[in-house]
Amino acid sequence: MTPDALKRRIVERARAYGFDAVAVTTPDAIPHAAARLAEALAKGWHGDMAWLEDRLEWRGDPRALWPEARSIVMLAMNYGPDRDPRDTLGLTDRGAISVYAQGDDYHDLIKGRLKQVAAALGAEGAGIKVFVDTAPVMEKPLAMAAGLGWQGKHTNMVSRAFGSWLFLGAIFTTADLPPDEAAGDACGSCRACLDACPTDAFPAPYQLDARRCVSYLTIEHAGPIPRALRAAIGNRIYGCDDCLAACPWNKFAQAGRETRLAARDALQAPELAELAALDDAGFRALFAKTAVKRIGRDRFVRNVAVALGNSGDPALSAAVSPLIDDASPLVRGAAAWALRRLLAPATLAPLAERALATETDTDVRSEWTMAMNDGDGA
Repeated sequence: MTPDALKRRIVERARAYGFDAVAVTTPDAIPHAAARLAEALAKGWHGDMAWLEDRLEWRGDPRALWPEARSIVMLAMNYGPDRDPRDTLGLTDRGAISVYAQGDDYHDLIKGRLKQVAAALGAEGAGIKVFVDTAPVMEKPLAMAAGLGWQGKHTNMVSRAFGSWLFLGAIFTTADLPPDEAAGDACGSCRACLDACPTDAFPAPYQLDARRCVSYLTIEHAGPIPRALRAAIGNRIYGCDDCLAACPWNKFAQAGRETRLAARDALQAPELAELAALDDAGFRALFAKTAVKRIGRDRFVRNVAVALGNSGDPALSAAVSPLIDDASPLVRGAAAWALRRLLAPATLAPLAERALATETDTDVRSEWTMAMNDGDGA
């Protein structure tokens, strides 16, 4: 089979297996990507994500990851929502979960589909490796080099055809396939995504300080969420879609067609009080096969407690109060902060005294002390 015919075969199989866009680039197509990443790492913008420092040479040069690779097939699957995800924001008794996490875990789905598409290359004797967001592969620069879209000012992918809502996957192969033309940046003077960020996580266009990003804070960050950023998180309990949803290119977006990625009813604006009561078994049952399960129950309930504290509804303190005795200090600390936001000092005082009488965790004790001394509850 000729290279052109093989490429057409790959594109046909990609469409058949649910991918909405597919294009080809070469392993040497992103020569400047590693330098940009290294600059961000030097500034500490990656926060706790130490794994970004690992194999930096692989991230910037796919040939270092696999020297035999001759072509990289980049594939995209649309997961566009059927409604504006920002509609959930500000609901005092409900939580907001990022669109991508409301259905099945995309890692599992897309990796399986990539293997099915790549089988056509294997049948021709070509070597193949598939990657979905868990290897030292810079999917977004490669997707831009292949022409699938461009990295917007929020550093995420933007597509003329699908807006902000694309999952990416990569097939590395030893086959020589005709590359596609790289995509150009079409953001222009727009800064809607930058202005939409609730925590001011963009030091400049095309730069992200993850330490201030709600997605990082609610997913990747394992410790207490910094006090200065808690109020801005609002009711976001897993991820954030604000910068994505704000992009004007979403006027061309379409609802995703993959049913396994469609939002589950139970994960669209779930009740915060019910989520606060989840034990480990309940958490695993509710979030089975979703990306949310990856952060574990304690980190998730930490997020829920912060959202409850941001609700401004004293009645929801009843959902928070049991958490001051939680087995996890991460949860107990978040509960102390939340109760200060919801209760009057006179009501809070006996709870704090009881908690401090037995609390041994330094961070949690600090939360209670600050709660009692913090006049505005910030």
